Amino acid sequence: MIIYLIRHGESTSDVKKQYAGDYDDHLTENGIADAKKIAGKLLSKSIQIIFSSPKIRGRETADIVRKELKCQAIIKEDLSEQDIYGAYTELGKNQPEEEYRRLGELLINQDNVIEGSETYSHFKNRIVGCFFEIVNSNYKYIAIITHGGPIRCIFREILKLGELKKIGNGSIIALEKNDLNFKVVEMDDAVS
Repeated sequence: MIIYLIRHGESTSDVKKQYAGDYDDHLTENGIADAKKIAGKLLSKSIQIIFSSPKIRGRETADIVRKELKCQAIIKEDLSEQDIYGAYTELGKNQPEEEYRRLGELLINQDNVIEGSETYSHFKNRIVGCFFEIVNSNYKYIAIITHGGPIRCIFREILKLGELKKIGNGSIIALEKNDLNFKVVEMDDAVS
């Protein structure tokens, strides 16, 4: 089985540079172009099905790719980004950095709960569960369109490859699955 992990195209919040994990925004013109590039890169990959985050930016990316590849897209609620910024919906990425760092450090500890935010434990469990549900399907060529957080979680918790240094908008990471073993076979606009 080949699994393509794909980050959605550029969204309006990417341009505004705000921390807002549970925001639900649209693709920008660049994001639409990102989605078309993704489709072009996947055209020869025999994708049978796309699984997508329910967030607008994920669905819009999946819809563009689906139409180009002429395959089905299924929305999976559990592919959403982690909402660790729910308590700070208007927190800009330039300010106050110390508050953001403290929030992230608290939430990575699976026992901490902060009102308005999803715990890392809950996030990890839903991403890992959803990923295994998808890869235990009968398809051979799958695309998963989601967000940076879920892709980082898959690298950290399933692949045991640690942290990704970079994952750009429209990144494509190809994984090969043999039995229950996974290996990264290609990375496009992502760095481990």
